Amino acid sequence: MLDDIFHVSSLPGLANTIQLALAPAFLLNGIGIILNMLTGRLTRIVDRARGIEADFTPRDHPNHAHQVTELRLLDRRMKIVNNAIFLATASAVALCTVVAAMFIARLAGFGFARTLASMFAMALLLLIASLVLFLVEVRVAVRAIQIRDELLERS
Repeated sequence: MLDDIFHVSSLPGLANTIQLALAPAFLLNGIGIILNMLTGRLTRIVDRARGIEADFTPRDHPNHAHQVTELRLLDRRMKIVNNAIFLATASAVALCTVVAAMFIARLAGFGFARTLASMFAMALLLLIASLVLFLVEVRVAVRAIQIRDELLERS
């Protein structure tokens, strides 16, 4: 009876195979949300950079140094977010590969569970690296937007 459940030739075995192969796919939804958030941040950064570029002043203007500093910061933030997007996308690709390979391995009777487990761990590590870069970008953005004390009218 148990032997029949774990073979794909039976309906319960097929249902079990689908459950096993699709369980990690729920993580893909979370990665999709993270990618959406990261692309939104990248869009805002690019829009801000374009706004500064449109109003860019000559070297002798008092605002020029501030504009150059802000553009350098925005360029740094764009690179960080772009790398975070790359890592999150690589994580999603690795996770999709794991899900597809789990399903195919189960159907074909291959046994490379350690390889799939390693790939799943790699997908999680890529996701962690992406989230760390997101945290770095947020810290860079917050540091850049510090409000001067004189504007806060602190005693």
